[in-house]
Amino acid sequence: MSENLSVSQASAVGASLAVDDTPTIRLEGIYKTYDLGEVQVHALRGISLDIYRGEFVAIMGASGSGKSTLMNIVGCLDKPTRGRYFLDGKDVSVLSRHDLAKIRSQKIGFVFQQFNLLSRTSALENVELPTIYAGVPPAERERRAREALARVGLSERTGHFPSQLSGGQQQRVAIARALVNNPSLLLADEPTGNLDSRTSVEIMDIFQRLNSEHGLTVVIVTHEPDIAQYAKRAIEFRDGRMKKDVLIQNRSIAAEVLPTLPSPDEDLVQGVENPNGSRNGAAH
Repeated sequence: MSENLSVSQASAVGASLAVDDTPTIRLEGIYKTYDLGEVQVHALRGISLDIYRGEFVAIMGASGSGKSTLMNIVGCLDKPTRGRYFLDGKDVSVLSRHDLAKIRSQKIGFVFQQFNLLSRTSALENVELPTIYAGVPPAERERRAREALARVGLSERTGHFPSQLSGGQQQRVAIARALVNNPSLLLADEPTGNLDSRTSVEIMDIFQRLNSEHGLTVVIVTHEPDIAQYAKRAIEFRDGRMKKDVLIQNRSIAAEVLPTLPSPDEDLVQGVENPNGSRNGAAH
């Protein structure tokens, strides 16, 4: 790929997977500069990019490459210094903080490496939280939360507290919370960073099913090539610029990979349990 992708190049890959003609995400010449005293840090340098409804995109790059800054802008958590950002055809780069908060509540679901669950609150109540902020009536809040937990396979864990759940189950609760307001876009920042190998594949299976069965647009940030392989498209950042935008070849299908992995019980028998929950651990 060229040193900095043109608008047409950056759009062509996504367009090949497009469900309709209007991009869910359109970035036009996005720059982000941070002033740190007398020093300016150029986090993004003229990013132009289209991501269409129904895509599953992995954003990759080393620390400081600009990928997290991009996610903050796409998630309406920050504004570009220059350039325009259209979400579902609406220019959100000019909106007020109040309007951006409304967009986040209505259109975007967030999943983070840290699960960010309230420790003294049940799984059901954790999932209900976004609906409270959105002003959803109590009965509808509970219905939505139970439905979201069912979508991630936790119907039997609604009354459990985070301390009673494994790391993988806590991340499932976090995904359910991201889904509860029926967003059109799911953003996940290193969603498998705190999980062992098998549980990471289980989480990717959830993302793949949400994408293929429900048409949800999914964008994940990851530094792990094996995790990026579950996406349909990979975009690599370096020094604030897009260096690569390609369709995933020989894409991994989580539902096919899972049966080939040792079960947690097998891991325990083999003596590879890691109490810290690292990539070699057995926790899920």
